[in-house]
Amino acid sequence: MSANFSHRYEGDGRVTIQPLAIVGLEYTPDAGPVRFAGGATVRSHTVIYGDVELGDAFQAGHSALIREHTTVGTHVMVGSHVVIDGNVHIGDFVKIQTGCYIPTHTTLGSRVFLGPHAVLTNDRFPLRQRDRYAPEGPTIEDGVTLGAGCIVLPGVTVGANSFVAAGAVVTRDVPANSLVVGTPGKVSPLPEHLRDPNRALNWPSDEPESGD
Repeated sequence: MSANFSHRYEGDGRVTIQPLAIVGLEYTPDAGPVRFAGGATVRSHTVIYGDVELGDAFQAGHSALIREHTTVGTHVMVGSHVVIDGNVHIGDFVKIQTGCYIPTHTTLGSRVFLGPHAVLTNDRFPLRQRDRYAPEGPTIEDGVTLGAGCIVLPGVTVGANSFVAAGAVVTRDVPANSLVVGTPGKVSPLPEHLRDPNRALNWPSDEPESGD
């Protein structure tokens, strides 16, 4: 696609789209535009399909992909080489680091952090049992941290304010305020030193803490 691609988007805020990015990819003849709720920055080589809704202060790194029917809240950062495969809901104040994969039918709450190359999945038996196939991504509740390289299996709910360690494999639901370590993930109560709410230094100072 050339640098002169005609972007398809709506919004009143200041939207910066770097060269070689694509905003509003027409994936079907009747695809709608991207809708920005405020200011945004989309960096080069990122592709955002039509029928995506993006909240204020949205940031995308380089070579990210966001597919159709994804809704994103305010102050969300999508890092370079992230894939969001569509039909995904993302809350407010979320950071998704480099190389993460988020499949269809996934929900991320607010104040969530995904470390580099975290992988969420939505199919328990890939290319098997197709007569019973129904994609079901994970639900990541408010205030959760997923460490680098962790894997969350289909249909799993990670409860609010939990912390999943780097490289852990989450195979079953996790209660709120838990720590998950290992493969398969072992669940234990969240230690006191990890009970601070998720808060990035560049988020507004009046942003509500988890649980408010």
